[in-house]
Amino acid sequence: MRVVVTGGAGFIGANVCRVLAESGTDVVALDDLSTGSKENLRGLDVELLEGTILDPDTLDTAIHGADAVVHLAALPSVPRSIADPVATHLANASGTLQVLEAARRAAGSVPGRATGPHMVVASSSSVYGANPTLPKHEGLATFPMSPYGASKLAAEAYALAYQHSYGLPVLTFRFFNVFGPLQAADHAYAAVVPLFAAAALADRPLIVQGDGRQTRDFTYVGTVAALIQDALARRVTHPEPVNLAFGTRTEILELARIVEELVGHPLEIEHTEARVGDVRHSQNDPTRLRELFPDVVPADLRESLRATLDWFRAGA
Repeated sequence: MRVVVTGGAGFIGANVCRVLAESGTDVVALDDLSTGSKENLRGLDVELLEGTILDPDTLDTAIHGADAVVHLAALPSVPRSIADPVATHLANASGTLQVLEAARRAAGSVPGRATGPHMVVASSSSVYGANPTLPKHEGLATFPMSPYGASKLAAEAYALAYQHSYGLPVLTFRFFNVFGPLQAADHAYAAVVPLFAAAALADRPLIVQGDGRQTRDFTYVGTVAALIQDALARRVTHPEPVNLAFGTRTEILELARIVEELVGHPLEIEHTEARVGDVRHSQNDPTRLRELFPDVVPADLRESLRATLDWFRAGA
């Protein structure tokens, strides 16, 4: 099987590339390296194609003959999208449309696959935004609170529209707070887990935005990669989005407490202003996910945080 992973040198993408390559899959990572890194693919039997998903010729080169495309390329981060909404839209919405068009052009390039390559497309729990209902299920109305959430809603809508309009086989995942090894902490838009990990190991204060009582359904990247591998192997599709998280609800202050226990010494907590565009609470209803993936066993949060801290220690 030949699989193209857009954003393949990024945090989630490189973890997916690793799992696929180690299973013997022929993997092509397409990445413009704007947020990804070649270092994330070091030692892997993966072809890196440098280029942007906004370039049709680059996409045609990458996707021609592919059995599947895992579309992860995006500009992540709610604050980044508020600072530069146009760049976020171009990468996440327009970029997804270009990837889908390339997949449609590739239809027939693989014998027996007249509908085009199997598509796994990343969306985000940010699409629920201001909808207060918990847990989040896929039938809820979407109310994005940020340009990032709006751009991911547009991306998933395009993907599902291409499935309905052109018969392109699509599975759209709404990711919830994915964390783990390879997630960078050294930029202005870093997520909370890598920020806590890096600060804890350097004995710096843990920066908590707002009161810390906001909750998240954290999902380990290893579980995400395993689910994507399974989806590709079984060519799983669905006519509607699928939430990818397991119904946990962890306060940010509780996350800080677990990190403190794992590093084995007290950590100072410093509160700052809450972030504009952030949702207060996030928790998934995993019913649809478990119907499609009945054998999935999510990684334990504490052990996943331990593995993440170990990765940060190794790179220190």
